Parts: sequence; structure tokens; C-alpha cells
Amino acid sequence: MPDLILTEEEQMLQTTVRDFVDREIAPRAKEADERAEFQWENWRGLADLGLTGLGIDTKYGGSGPAGYRQVSIAAEEVARGCASTSVSWLAHLALGTACIARFGTDDQKERLLTPLASGEAVAAFGLTEPSGGSDAAALQTTATERDGTFFLNGSKMFITNASVASTIVVFATEDRSKGYKGISAFIVQKDSPGLTINPMHGKLGMRSSTTDEVVFQDTPVSSDNLLGERGRGFNLAMEILTQSRIIIAAQSVGIGQSALEAAVRFAQRRETFGKPIAQHQGIQFMLADMAVGVHSSRVATMNAASLMDKGLPFLQEASIAKLMASEMCIDVANKAIQIHGGAGYFQEAGVERIYRDARVTTIYEGTSEVQRLLIAKQLMAQYPV
Repeated sequence: MPDLILTEEEQMLQTTVRDFVDREIAPRAKEADERAEFQWENWRGLADLGLTGLGIDTKYGGSGPAGYRQVSIAAEEVARGCASTSVSWLAHLALGTACIARFGTDDQKERLLTPLASGEAVAAFGLTEPSGGSDAAALQTTATERDGTFFLNGSKMFITNASVASTIVVFATEDRSKGYKGISAFIVQKDSPGLTINPMHGKLGMRSSTTDEVVFQDTPVSSDNLLGERGRGFNLAMEILTQSRIIIAAQSVGIGQSALEAAVRFAQRRETFGKPIAQHQGIQFMLADMAVGVHSSRVATMNAASLMDKGLPFLQEASIAKLMASEMCIDVANKAIQIHGGAGYFQEAGVERIYRDARVTTIYEGTSEVQRLLIAKQLMAQYPV
């Protein structure tokens, strides 16, 4: 098993991000949730720290080589302070920007990565469709080539950052009869003709991250903006999503850590029957279970990140980490509300926001059900009859 003890460099990253989050992001989380608006101030702060280009080559304005361990460490700390901010940042870095950095041509990287890495521009990742859900291969958005230009028609749903992004990586099918083999990936610019972005409102949580519908009506995309090999878009998307599940696991650990910290502090202040409730055995057992969940999920997440960084197989470990951490953070946030009692049911305590933010983690980047299917498939391959 890879070494899970943080290196000196990783510890420095953790401390730097934690101090920034505690000073700048966490104090604004409640107001950001209430306003339900993208937090440009938080975005600029992340950019100033170099996080919007974490792991991107320095020649494109990025921070230089960084493994998924480092991204996971930063993701946990940002999510601990404001889960919504972490969603916006991770959709930009681990999805949209990662696609271009990994599969883009030299020209595409030269044109697009510099503003994305610096935080001057924001990236989005357009895969999910109204009728798609977990069946990512059943895309209805089409791409038709005419004279060297592709024209997109269809719509995407639940797309993080779309309304604030300048660059959207979009997946569309050129031939539905080919199934996933007919899907290609395209880089679409915000000002493209026929592109309409409709903000979606009324989310349970993650309210200060933008979630949008993206509609294409004969939207032209130059062949220069075909991303990766033609007909390999689905493979590209699955590779990126498998990696990003590790980051969602790290985000979930951060959300769980936030709920745990809030519960421990409240339990030491709140008194019943003449003593702090933290001295009651029932509360202590709850806190201990919460800590076990957070810790074990963190270990699973860092293990998956370590395997990936070392070039070792990590698909099963990524699914285990994502499943474990996402379900953990919902449970821990629920327990935090229980410990707070009636106060926890109201906004002022903050734990009801953490609970609302946690709820989506078992849905996006592959539902818990999908993770269980992937884990089971790997197990059967490992232990054939």
C-alpha cells in the first residue's frame, strides 16, 4: 500500500489552503448560500493561491506538476470551508480543464489553458442530459459535420459553471447507431452562435455554485476544437470521471470534517443536566462514530490518489473511496444536526447547510448505485469461478 503520511510539501499545501479557507472562505459560506450566487471573490482567492491551475504545466500558467494526492488535500480543505466553492473549483479543474490538459492538442492548450489555469477564465464539463442520468452513453445531443465545421444540436442539464464559464467541454454523438463509439468531445466557447444557457434555481444545497441547462441550436464548432480522437469522446469522459471520483471523495471528506468539527465544538458548549453534552456517553459514541467515518474515508481517498499518482490500477479504489466518503458525509452531517438538537435545524447553526450540501455527493460523478456496480464488476474479474 502506498505511503499515506503527508510529505513536507503536502503539509505546506494543506496548511496554506486551510489558513486561506478559514480566513476568507468559511466566514462567507453562510451568506453565499443565502445569496445563491457564484462567489467571484472566492474564485479570485483560489486563483491567487494557484489552485485554479493546480497540476497544470507552468508554460501554460499553471502551478506545475501536482499529483491527485495534492489535489485531494486541497479539495478537502476547500470543501471544509464551503462545499459550494469546492464544486465550482473542482468542476473547473478536475473536469473541464483536465480534459483539455490531458487530451488537447498543443494549439488547444496554448489558446485555452493559460486563461483557465490563471483563473482568468472558468471551465465547465457538459456531459449530463435530461434523459441520460447514469447512462452516459445514451447521448441525444448530436454533432453533424458540414465542410469542416461541426454543428451541435440538443441540450445538457445540471452543468456546473456553465453560466460563468468561457469554455465548455461538450460531448455529442455523431452516429447514435454506434452507441458510445459514436461520441466525440468538443470545446465550445461561451459566445458561440446558437448557444443558450439557462440558469437552474431551487437547489437543495451547493447553492452558490451555478447549475445550468445548456442548449445548442446549430451551434458551430470548428474542427480545430475537436477534443481528442473522433469517436473516442465517451472513453475520454470515463477516464476523466474515474479520476475525478477521487476528488469528489476528498470533497466529501471535507464536508464530513466540517460537520464533525461543528458537532464537537457545540457538544462542549451546550449543557444539559448540569454538564456539557460532550460528557454524556451517548454523545461521545456519536462523535466517535463520526470521527471513524471521516478518518476511514480520508484513508481510502488518499490511498486511491496514491495509486493513481504511482500509475497503478485504481479504478476499484476510486469507486470505494467515492462510495464510502459520499455516504459518510451525509451520515456525519445528519448526526451533527442530531447533536445540535433543535438549534441544528435552523440556518444559524450552519450544520443544516452542511447537510444540504452533502446530499448531492452520492448522486453526481456516478451515483452510489453505479459505484457498487463498478466495485462488484471488479471483484468478479479478480475472483473468477
